[in-house]
Amino acid sequence: MDLGIKGKVALVMASSRGLGQAMAVSLAKEGVKVAVTGRNPEGLKKSVELIEALGGVAIALNWDLSDHSVIDGLVSRVEQELGPIDILINNTGGPPPTSATGQDPALWQKSFNDMVLSLIAITDRVLPGMRERKWGRIITSTTSGAIAPIKNLAISNTLRAALSAWSKTLSAEVAAEGITVNIIMPGRVATERLRQLDEARAKRESIPYEEVVKSSLRLIPMGRYGDPTEYGDAAAFLASQNASYITGTVMRVDGGQTQAV
Repeated sequence: MDLGIKGKVALVMASSRGLGQAMAVSLAKEGVKVAVTGRNPEGLKKSVELIEALGGVAIALNWDLSDHSVIDGLVSRVEQELGPIDILINNTGGPPPTSATGQDPALWQKSFNDMVLSLIAITDRVLPGMRERKWGRIITSTTSGAIAPIKNLAISNTLRAALSAWSKTLSAEVAAEGITVNIIMPGRVATERLRQLDEARAKRESIPYEEVVKSSLRLIPMGRYGDPTEYGDAAAFLASQNASYITGTVMRVDGGQTQAV
């Protein structure tokens, strides 16, 4: 299927590894020129290499989401080197595992700054160009915890839910201008982050890592963890011309795990 986005330009946040990298590569497979971002030089290099191996075009930007002062300059660089940004993938790393109470307010504030305000500010910088061209895709990657809160991930559950509400609000504001705004939500997809969370649970509950995985698989109707490529391909579809009438919604890529309707 031709997704109709060859030659478009995408900015993919936090794409030096994991789900961000998978989304960047899937877009590149469709002929999209991609700016990958992150703080890990080796990871960024790997993302670029994966894209170039497909015959694609990519640039790497060292980008710390906690520093809002760099947004204008780095977006301008993408525009100068690749062209106007048509597709924005809002994605961040996750906060540390936490309970809902007893957390330092400074941790809540920093997480909100890095995971929510940063993405809103980047969107505000990119959106005027999309409006001028009457075409754009804004896709924000969150977590199933925003719908069905995950134990010991209170900060992530809370802040990703805030992004869902923001995305839904924004979608109505720009729908008539050819711009779609959607959430893509992973379940248990086999990334380094998921392994770290499983290992942390094994340590916290004093059980073998393998038992954590087995207990998780019992909750997934498909009986397996997702492949990052499956997640990336779902994001590429949401970015496509084929998905031009899909906005203000949540696409779950979770193997049927999330029980909420």
